[in-house]
Amino acid sequence: MESNGTFLACNSLKDDKDLKFLLKGSQLLKVKSSSWRKERFYKLQEDCKTIWQESKKMLRSPESQIFSIEDIRDVRSGHKTEGMEKYAKDVPEYRCFSIIFKDQRKNLDLIASSEDDANHWISGLGKIIAHSNSMNQKQKLQHWIHTCLRKADKNKDNKMSLKELKDFLKEVNIEVDDYHAKKIFQHCDKSKTEALEDDEIEEFYKILTERKEIDKIFQKYSDAEGFMSCQNLVRFLYEMQQEDDAVVAAPALIQRYEPNERAKRGNAMTKDGFLMYLLSDDGNIFNSSHRKVYQDMTQPLSHYLVSSSHNTYLMEDQLTGPSSTEAYIRALTKGCRCVELDCWDGPNSEPVIYHGYTLTSKILFSDVIKAIKNYAFKTSPYPVIISLENHCSVDQQKVMAQHMTTILQDMLLVAPIDGNKSQFPSPEQLKGKILVKGKKLSRQEDPTGTNGNNNLEAEDVSDEDEAAEIEDESVKTEIQQKGKSDTLKLAKELSDTVVYCKSVHFSGFEDPSHPRAFYEMSSFSESKALKLAQESGTSFIHHNIRHLSRIYPAGWRTDSSNYNPIDLWNVGCQIVALNFQTPGTEMDVYQGRFQDNGFSGYVLKPEFLRDEQTKFNPKSTTEGTWGTKKKLLLKIISGQQLPKVNKSKNSIVDPKVTIEIHGVQQDNNKKQTRVVENNGFNPKWDEEFTFDVEIPALALVRFVVEDFDMSTKNDFIGQYTLPFTSLKKGYRHIHLLTKNGDPYSSSTLFVYIDIQDCD
Repeated sequence: MESNGTFLACNSLKDDKDLKFLLKGSQLLKVKSSSWRKERFYKLQEDCKTIWQESKKMLRSPESQIFSIEDIRDVRSGHKTEGMEKYAKDVPEYRCFSIIFKDQRKNLDLIASSEDDANHWISGLGKIIAHSNSMNQKQKLQHWIHTCLRKADKNKDNKMSLKELKDFLKEVNIEVDDYHAKKIFQHCDKSKTEALEDDEIEEFYKILTERKEIDKIFQKYSDAEGFMSCQNLVRFLYEMQQEDDAVVAAPALIQRYEPNERAKRGNAMTKDGFLMYLLSDDGNIFNSSHRKVYQDMTQPLSHYLVSSSHNTYLMEDQLTGPSSTEAYIRALTKGCRCVELDCWDGPNSEPVIYHGYTLTSKILFSDVIKAIKNYAFKTSPYPVIISLENHCSVDQQKVMAQHMTTILQDMLLVAPIDGNKSQFPSPEQLKGKILVKGKKLSRQEDPTGTNGNNNLEAEDVSDEDEAAEIEDESVKTEIQQKGKSDTLKLAKELSDTVVYCKSVHFSGFEDPSHPRAFYEMSSFSESKALKLAQESGTSFIHHNIRHLSRIYPAGWRTDSSNYNPIDLWNVGCQIVALNFQTPGTEMDVYQGRFQDNGFSGYVLKPEFLRDEQTKFNPKSTTEGTWGTKKKLLLKIISGQQLPKVNKSKNSIVDPKVTIEIHGVQQDNNKKQTRVVENNGFNPKWDEEFTFDVEIPALALVRFVVEDFDMSTKNDFIGQYTLPFTSLKKGYRHIHLLTKNGDPYSSSTLFVYIDIQDCD
């Protein structure tokens, strides 16, 4: 059963000393707190895809002692997590490492008995993760199926009985009645031994992974010997995929994806190569040229949507959940470019960050600034904005300013770029820079460097306290007891860190004869911003051409739920801050929007949201030309390897697909397929849908797959969201994402897309 690449990672790294060490396993100290540090045995399983961990807990299931390499986001050496910082400072860094998981799972902090052991684990896991990431879709599918085969092979004899075959089919999420299971079994059991082995298992694998819908397309463009010539591939790319550069692309695709050397030499493609192309980035529904920065990055900062996080320090809810530097690292690695810091006086003259008036835990301001420094530019080189909500005394404000200056050094922007004092510099000019958004002393009238009264030490400024808006009785009581003031004394040192993002109270849209300084920006609660968008859409758009606007969730969202960002993007609001820790439709749409432009965290607004003369109003899109109206023709053909969401052994997925359009009000729409019963492995729909899209530049398309349940709420399986303008035409695969936005290894939808201009 191990034939045909089951141990892909192990085979290619079989002589690697790190891998050999991991397969043997070792004792490691697991660290949970200052009083909990216990020795446990950890070992890489033979499949090279899972780690087994010893547990002393009673009645622990075998599954809970295993975690998958695919669940690991990062392996960090040294004291690079809060846990290690707090609880392992007495141990040399070279013996420490941490495993960071993709979902909301806690970090695994570990101490090795020697530097060598730690290096084996860090390096070995790094190699396996890198190898896993470099596997193509076919290899991932192969690996997944063989892992399931091994799971079903209960007596570990490398053979498969009829009962094991039925168990396997349930494992891969497909319901087959006894008659069909027996028929497949007998067809493959050429040796008539009542057990499948070696080539017979391969035959079974081929039957299982057959893609008849792709075979049909391939046959139309291939010859009698099963080869698609380069000329026919050009025809397919031109006719079906509507690729402009088909003549140039075809030979490159053959070289990139064709596994058969004979076909490659003859400049042709086999069915296997064709499937690999369709499963690759080149066959993806998302335009691969949008995976890199392709938009003009030299426009003023206010002309871009900016990926922004609300109360970034929180891992869970707004009232009692933990605060963590890890939350900043997660947000920044998800492309976030504006993070929020709620700063309060802490012990030992060290400011702390937490959600004021609540029971959320506290973290040091200096630790957060260090985390921002280390992770600000790992995902994107474009500027990061630190949004300060300052509640500190003057003395601790001076400490904040000192920490930012000494920790961030040259990264911190402390003077205007190229003396630019009339409009914002561009993201390109601000590359690698960290900007501070906050209050500014009023007598330092111009944060960009002129008219400043540099002898001023401190002064009262208005205190805009978002935490005080929380709709919770205990918070209101706390505020009443503290006797909250509307003003705050601001230290000159902290005021000096603000250059381009001066926080001011919004007092209405400006009078054109008395324009406000471009660097003055306001924050709006979602309800106030939505009211302005509804009642004064065009004015809001004009305001957002010159000024930055930051939007934050309403005070009643104590559960860290999110609001819909679309209506605010539609009026040009740039910093629409969401709770990054909360998955759901809003966060899917958010990440879908910022997947564009190379995941840089900056997306250029459409021209009609940047034009000083614009009359655009998202409520009434009939007056004016906002781009050509489009008709989206969409065929949902099939699904592949949809995961089991209900872990009950006998539960098989009943999938259905919903297609949603998110954009201006008249474009919002959703349609759904029928339910396919008992088949999550290779469900077929073959259903066509049509959508009219008035403003393509503002529209996103979301594909959601759910497990239908007649009696309760449908279970979420996976989703994928992308901008309408990033859609590729033709036959495409959609690679589904988990609830937390991470890719599944081999769960896909196969679709056909056409986009036409509306008459």
